[in-house]
Amino acid sequence: MYDLLIKNGRIADGSGMPSYIADVGVIDGQIIDIGHLDATAHQAIDATGLVVAPGFIDNHCHFDAQVTWDPLCTYSPQHGVTTVIFGNCSLTLAPTKIEDREDLAMMLSRVEAIPMESLQEGIPWEWTSFGEYLDFIDQGLGINAGSLVGHSAIRRWVMGEDAYVREVATESELNEMKALIKDSIKAGALGVSFNRNRGHMDLLGRPIPGIVPPVDELYELATALKDVGSGVIQCGAAYPLEIRDGFATKLSELSQRPVIYNQIVHNSNEPDRWRMHLDLVQERIGQGYQVYPVVNPRPSAQRFTMRNAQIFDRLPAWRTIMLGSVEEKISAFKDMSLREQLRAQAVEGKDLPMGALPIKWDRIFITRTLKESNRQFQGMSVAQMAESQGKEILNGFLDLMIDEKMGTGLQNSQQGADGGVMAALISSPYTLIGLSDAGAHVVFEAGYGYSTVVLGRWVREEKALSLEEAVRKLTFMQASLYGLHDRGLIRPGFNADIVVFDPETVGAREPEEVADLPGGLNRLKQEAIGVLYTIVNGEILLKDGVHTGALPGRVARSKSIAFA
Repeated sequence: MYDLLIKNGRIADGSGMPSYIADVGVIDGQIIDIGHLDATAHQAIDATGLVVAPGFIDNHCHFDAQVTWDPLCTYSPQHGVTTVIFGNCSLTLAPTKIEDREDLAMMLSRVEAIPMESLQEGIPWEWTSFGEYLDFIDQGLGINAGSLVGHSAIRRWVMGEDAYVREVATESELNEMKALIKDSIKAGALGVSFNRNRGHMDLLGRPIPGIVPPVDELYELATALKDVGSGVIQCGAAYPLEIRDGFATKLSELSQRPVIYNQIVHNSNEPDRWRMHLDLVQERIGQGYQVYPVVNPRPSAQRFTMRNAQIFDRLPAWRTIMLGSVEEKISAFKDMSLREQLRAQAVEGKDLPMGALPIKWDRIFITRTLKESNRQFQGMSVAQMAESQGKEILNGFLDLMIDEKMGTGLQNSQQGADGGVMAALISSPYTLIGLSDAGAHVVFEAGYGYSTVVLGRWVREEKALSLEEAVRKLTFMQASLYGLHDRGLIRPGFNADIVVFDPETVGAREPEEVADLPGGLNRLKQEAIGVLYTIVNGEILLKDGVHTGALPGRVARSKSIAFA
C-alpha cells in the first residue's frame, strides 16, 4: 500500500523530456513507482488534466529570520516551491558571537528591507555556529530549507569592528575565515555567498563587511570550496565585474565549483548590454566554466516609499539623508541649498562614484498618494507629475514627499525588459531562473510567485518556454547546481517533493497587505492560482493553498566526500 498515490497526471519529470500520463506512488517520503499503478493508498489524488512536477526550488530567498517564526516560509509553498535557499548576498544570521547578533540583524534589515522591529521581536537567537543555526531551524519545518553561509557574517566574526573599515585582512584572518567556511559546509551549508553591491549598508550607515575588501579576499576564500569539494558560490551585484574582469569565472576556476551570480537583465540605460552579456556567458560556459547568471522572470518594478528606499543609496549626497528619520528627511529636503547637491547627482549625474547612475525620473511612478489633494498624480511618472505643476523635476518630487511625510507609494521601473528580451533571457540554457527575493523587501514587494509567473506568463501566454523546459529550469537545474541530488526529478528513489498544478490557470495573484509580521507589522502576501497541491517529502503540505497542518520539511544540507 502506498502512503500517497497520484493518479492520471501529466508527468513533467524535471528532465526536460516530453511529459506523459502516469501515476506516481509514494512510500516513506520517497517516490517508489511510476506507471499504471493499481495498488491502494492511504491518500490518493486524482490529477486528471493536471501537471505533476517536482517541487520547485527557489535559489534566492532571504528567509533567514522568517524561518525561525514561520516554518512554512509563506508564501513560497503556495506557488509550488518545496525547497527554499537563503543566506544570499553575504547576509546570514550565523555564525555569530552573542555580542554581534544585533549587527547581523541590522545588515539584514537595511539591505533586505525587513522591519528591524520584527527581527528584534521574532528571532530567538539560540545559536552561535552555523551548524547550530541549521539544527535550530531543522525542527518542525513545513518546507525544505537550505542556506548558504554569508561572507559578511564570517568577516564580522573574525575581524570584529574592523570588518566594516579595514579592507585588507591578514593572512591569519583569511585562514580563519576559510576554516569557518569549511566548518559551515561540513555542518550543512550549501556554499558561501558574497556581495559586490557598493551601496549596501546596515542601519547605522556602515558598509556591510562583505563589500569592504578587494576582490582578492573573495578569490582566496573561494579556494575553501575546492578543498572540501562541495558547495556553490553565490554573489550579488557581480555582473559588472564579470563583464569587465571575468570575476565570477575566476571564482569558479579557483573553487572548482558552480558560481551563481546576480544578474542578467535588460537595463534601459544600456539597452544592448544584455545581449553582450549573454554572449559572454555562452562563451565561458563553452570553455567549461560553471558560471550562471540569474534571470528574474517577474515584472522588475520595485515598490517603495521614501521612508525606506534603496534606490538612492549609491548617490553620496543622498545616502546619509536616507538613513535618517522621517523628520530628519523632511528637514533636509526643505534645505534649498542642499537640493542643489541632490539635483546634481540624481538628475544631472554629476560627481557620481563608479557604477552609479542618475535616476530616470520618467521611470519612477506614483502608485499611491496619502492625500486626496494629490490623487491626480497617481499613475504618473515623477517627471510627468512635476511637469503638470510647472516644476523642475527634483523640486516637484521632494515637495510631494514632504507634503505626504515620505509615505507616497512609488514604483521603480528603471530595469526591465520587453517580452522579446525577457523571452530570450529566460529561455537561454545558460541562465538560471530565480531571484524571487522572497522574505525580503516585505513591505513593498512579494516575489513569492516567480515560479507561477514562469508557468502562467512565459509558458502559457508568451510561449517563450515549453512546459517541460520551464519545469526543468525550476527543478532539476537548480538541484544539480546546489548539490541537492535527492530531489528535482520525478523518478523512483527521489524525495517526493511534488507540485500538482493546472497548466490552463496557473499564475500569481496580485499582492495584498497583511499584518502578520512579529510585532503586528505589515507585509505583502501573494497567493497563487491553479496550484492544487504542494507535497513535501511525501506529505501534502498545502491543498488549494491551505496548510494541512503537516510539517514534513527538513534542512537541505550539503554532502561532501571530504567530510564523510
